Amino acid sequence: MHHFSVEHLLAFIMFAVVSSVTPGPNNIMIMSSGLNYGPKRSLPHLFGICLGFGFMVFATGIGLHSLFLQSPWMQMVLKYVGAAYLFWLALRIGMSGNQLTATSLQGRPLTFLEAAIFQWINPKAWVIALGALTAFLPTPSAVVDVAILAGVYSLVGLPCVAVWGLFGFALRKLMDSPAKLRIFNWTTAILLMASIYPMVAG
Repeated sequence: MHHFSVEHLLAFIMFAVVSSVTPGPNNIMIMSSGLNYGPKRSLPHLFGICLGFGFMVFATGIGLHSLFLQSPWMQMVLKYVGAAYLFWLALRIGMSGNQLTATSLQGRPLTFLEAAIFQWINPKAWVIALGALTAFLPTPSAVVDVAILAGVYSLVGLPCVAVWGLFGFALRKLMDSPAKLRIFNWTTAILLMASIYPMVAG
């Protein structure tokens, strides 16, 4: 039997909304995908983020975080592999194309699996997951409690992250020249690169 009260659950939902909708690598990347590839082609990326993060919260909540806490070398590897991958993704966004078409551009959007795996090396995802589990997981807790947190995050994340993708798609109207699109893509890439700094400096 789970230990969540209605007030406890509502407080967590508010936390999930705020942490899901605020800027971070996922939202920057889905905004770029929405602009460059459109909503339909960005759906696997969107579902990969939300379901992948939900799974990460669940796996972390049932004990995986203790493994990382006991193995500093794993934290170090995760930090630098994540930073390198973010840098590669930023370059990919910057070079994603100089013109919009109805069908495709140079490159492609992230797949479901790529977006899901990315959560494990996303610094903001780790901070949010550990913060949510620490602040909202009942004590004592059961697997069902962790599953509720993970499920709420996946459901809440869908509209919150989708808003960023739709915002990117709406910006298409302003991207009426290759130069403007280049500026947008490289600005997005620089923002993503900037998000790496706290990760490697910490």
